[in-house]
Amino acid sequence: MKWAVVLATVLALGAARAPRGGSNLSHLSALLRNDQVGINLCPTCIQFTEEAINELLDIILNAGVVGTCGTLCQALAQKTGSQALGEVCTILCDIAGVEEFVKLIQKADLDPIYFCELINTCPVFDNGDASITDLTVDPASGPQGPRSISFTISSKKGTGTGELILFVETVDGIPVENGFLLMAQNATAFPVPQAYTLKAEPNPDCDPTQQMCEMWVPGDYVLKVEICNGECGSSHPHSQVYDRKEANFTITG
Repeated sequence: MKWAVVLATVLALGAARAPRGGSNLSHLSALLRNDQVGINLCPTCIQFTEEAINELLDIILNAGVVGTCGTLCQALAQKTGSQALGEVCTILCDIAGVEEFVKLIQKADLDPIYFCELINTCPVFDNGDASITDLTVDPASGPQGPRSISFTISSKKGTGTGELILFVETVDGIPVENGFLLMAQNATAFPVPQAYTLKAEPNPDCDPTQQMCEMWVPGDYVLKVEICNGECGSSHPHSQVYDRKEANFTITG
């Protein structure tokens, strides 16, 4: 869920949060305006944790006692085949110390944002707010094909580290979803409007023998947009839903 910024600057690890349901949703406009410069460890930490937390838990479980950050992170690099993950692991582990790092990995319970708040690389702000207005899908009715999604995010107090989720409730029940990291921001950080494209048409590269493929059959669809402090749906501290909105659209035969 990265930002120096437009939604992306995670050293060598990648950009926006991993898609939760395919690549049908793409972001067209910068989610945030950010006047900060330099390296921000928060998005780096979250991207790293999304990619490495399961492997780290497995290493910790099998190793029992982990001696040093170097030992732990070299084991991660070997297990994943990624020297970049090993190097970021070393940076984050050195910040906390190996014993605390291991303890927090276990405490985070597969929640990357919560872990990075525990390790003090992402700021915590529990008094924030955000609202979604003017949500539209265009065209609202028509044949298969791209839909333009637009909405405005506004805030009076600013936001904590969290995420924005776009989810389409489809006719056949196959999930179409994507999540975007929302860095902690002041109240003036959101440009307007937000713009996304939904590819409401079958993906020619999707193999139904290997995965579920959304076919975008005729019928009524519901777009749901959710903005959260922390990970949406998390029960951990520093997590809440700021706002959620829905919009309907129809695919005709």
